[in-house]
Amino acid sequence: MSSNLFSCQNNPPAAEAEPSARTARLNSSKSSGIVLLVTMVVLLILVTLGYTLASRVSAQRHRDNYIIDYANACYARDSAIKYALASLEDMNGIEFVSRPNEPDFSDLFHLSEPDYRQLLEQWAAELAKNQPEPLDNNSGEQPESPNSAGVDENGTIQEANDSNGNLAADSNAIDKLKIRGPYGPAWPFITEPVEFEIGSTTVKIEIEDENAKYPVGWAILDDEKVQREAQAGLETFCEWMGFNSDQIESVKGQLKQIGAIKPFKVEFKPVVQRSPVTTQVPNSARRGARTQRVVYRTTTVSQAELMVKQTKDFSKLFHSSLLDTQMLAAPTIISEDRKESALKYMGLWGTTQVNINSAPRNVLEAAFTFGGDADKIADEIIKERREKTFASIDELKKELFSFSDSIEKSRPYITTTSSVFSIHVTASSGVAKASAIIVVLKNGGKIERVAIMCG
Repeated sequence: MSSNLFSCQNNPPAAEAEPSARTARLNSSKSSGIVLLVTMVVLLILVTLGYTLASRVSAQRHRDNYIIDYANACYARDSAIKYALASLEDMNGIEFVSRPNEPDFSDLFHLSEPDYRQLLEQWAAELAKNQPEPLDNNSGEQPESPNSAGVDENGTIQEANDSNGNLAADSNAIDKLKIRGPYGPAWPFITEPVEFEIGSTTVKIEIEDENAKYPVGWAILDDEKVQREAQAGLETFCEWMGFNSDQIESVKGQLKQIGAIKPFKVEFKPVVQRSPVTTQVPNSARRGARTQRVVYRTTTVSQAELMVKQTKDFSKLFHSSLLDTQMLAAPTIISEDRKESALKYMGLWGTTQVNINSAPRNVLEAAFTFGGDADKIADEIIKERREKTFASIDELKKELFSFSDSIEKSRPYITTTSSVFSIHVTASSGVAKASAIIVVLKNGGKIERVAIMCG
């Protein structure tokens, strides 16, 4: 009996042993869960650190690549500027082209896209009428057609033998038709835009005729006798560009602020200036000593120097925050091939005259507002210059004799040759882009840089 009792005391029942085993399993599961949780947290931290490090390395690599690309673009831009200046200097004469049987560029600025398309279709139909007839099956000969013409893949008008098919029915041919400007390329370019590569950088150079645009400075002329006409010319230009009355008043107000800083002049006269100069002279009272004395020297500033100085000053003022160029650059017409805005037709570089051989209708009418009969004179000029440009203002007066008085009143504001040009250079390398606008005065073979803006 004692042995049985002893055995009962040293061997507990199975029911008492089960809670201990269950507790051990629970403790083991908790330990495993904690280890798993810690492991997941550590892995999450490592992943985050790895992602952050990779992002920073990638961002630094992009920054380094951008710096390299931008440096390449700037180098290509500067090289292209030198090339463009040398090319412009070598141009002894910028020649106009004859365009008697082509649509004129003068009114494209206000043509809507359907109207522009209709103009091309009418032109294509006229070209199709002048194309050679099909071969005669009997004679095998092709009738002569001296006025026949076609258009190549660049939109250039070609002779009859270069033309195939019916232009009026060929929509692809219509899309290839390009309305040329006064120099051949589209207005306001004086040459076709040039695009080439320097290493891995693509460079584009465009040269524009600034005398073909409306000189904004006219609106703030210092001559009270013509201020009314100047304001009327500004309103005429703005109305052609589709501005409403509020926008016109806004432009007037902005230009008035600029005019308060510096008035704009068209005619210049040499100015004599006296400037103080400090010199050292011997002192008679003390041997070897010298005293300072102020003397005045007289210098004459020429008309050309005054004009260049004004151009430089207004180049800065017109491109400052005083003028809302964003509003002026708002598109009036935009399509695949055309981007029209008021800013495209405005001269913001201090030009004083408009070239009647290269200016569009809106600019011509603004120029001849100073003399009167602006719309009639502009219409006659546009008709005449398509075949032969005007060599001088006197020739213009002779050709348009009935308007000679109005033309004479406008003489200070018009010219037949351009002397102010802007060179637009854009260089692209990878994702980086560098650009510059250089404005130059060209007098014969001499080029003088007036202003440069880099971006």
